[in-house]
Amino acid sequence: MTALLFLGFCGLLLVGVPVAVALGGASLIYVWADGGLPPLVVLHRMASGIESFPLLAIPFFIMAGSLMNSAGITERIFSFAVALVGWARGGLGHVNVVASIIFAGMSGTAVADAGGIGSIEIKAMRDHKYPLPFSVGITAASSTIGPIIPPSLPMVIFGVMANASVGQLFAAGLIPGLFMAAVLMVWVAVEARRKRFPRDAAFSLPRLGHAFRRAFLPLLTPVLMVGGMTTGAFTPTEAAIAATFYALFLGAVIYRSLSWRGFLRVSMETIETTAVVLLIVAGASIFGWLVTTTRITDGIAGFVLSITSERWAVLLLVNLFLLLVGCFLETVAAITILVPVLMPLMDKIGVDPVHFGIIMVLNLMIGLLTPPVGMVLFILARVSGMSFEETTRATAPFLIPLFFCLALVTFWEPLSMWLPTLMYR
Repeated sequence: MTALLFLGFCGLLLVGVPVAVALGGASLIYVWADGGLPPLVVLHRMASGIESFPLLAIPFFIMAGSLMNSAGITERIFSFAVALVGWARGGLGHVNVVASIIFAGMSGTAVADAGGIGSIEIKAMRDHKYPLPFSVGITAASSTIGPIIPPSLPMVIFGVMANASVGQLFAAGLIPGLFMAAVLMVWVAVEARRKRFPRDAAFSLPRLGHAFRRAFLPLLTPVLMVGGMTTGAFTPTEAAIAATFYALFLGAVIYRSLSWRGFLRVSMETIETTAVVLLIVAGASIFGWLVTTTRITDGIAGFVLSITSERWAVLLLVNLFLLLVGCFLETVAAITILVPVLMPLMDKIGVDPVHFGIIMVLNLMIGLLTPPVGMVLFILARVSGMSFEETTRATAPFLIPLFFCLALVTFWEPLSMWLPTLMYR
């Protein structure tokens, strides 16, 4: 009977049913066929699955990023990054990474980074005669930093599904995210020297000061959120609300670049995106509950441990599995489906849920850069005017530094666990 649950889900996906409906539909088919539970339990578990305070952060993180884009705040961030590191060889490649670090502290999603500040970055690099494949590749790679550095939408979902502290997950992502940025900047420096890229701007202290003054208020956004959560002034959910109101204040009152029409458009986009995400979470709640109650997870854990009980080998197998899943499933769907399946296995080999959260999110962010369902690839193909195939080839070399970061995060636990241990334990 348990096979019916997964066969039903896969079958519905193959015929083109949306992920959320496939999750709920497969669960309903299983409940009907089993006969041991009333069908009403499907709706009950779906409703209770999204009855969670941390999930309130989702619409506010989405809206904060959209408001930053619509109010033209991302342009100020990009100009500051140019003044800060544009003097280096291959400067705009470094700017690309630095701008993503800053924007990561505001949006929390790779898709928002690629679609928002990514379009500015690619246009600037095109104007400075950088090869388009290099521009697209570094933009794609740097966008994966967004959900690693707090705040992070995928980590909120993971925290809810794994019953892990969202605050600890945010703290755990900060150092790995900065490390990813450093590795990508080293990669850019090597490529710039090898291909003789130019220095895009001479360093000027007055220019840096001017750019800093223009970007000062937007730069306070990550300070507001991370500082507030670190000091205990507010929870991650309250931080998302604070960021949204701060972005609205900047766009509507300070810069006056956000019109009523723009605000309404952002609101509707936020509602649509939130509805999609929460419907997936609701469908995954009943699916995950059935997976747990039927003890499928114990069978999976037993099967993997019968192959190998070495911690490093199990983590390697899980990484390969997550990279494969990331090629086919959207991030939120993958997290909500796989957390109930993989967490018992992580418990058996002694992996901290917070550490595993960083591993899982990083794997799935790399999945956004791999075909056939790489969302970032589709966005950058549209932004750059390249075909999907060309965008995939342009991004492929940048997977090397990302895989290196993934390996280090996976097998050197202090990289992600030092900060949350210092702050919370």
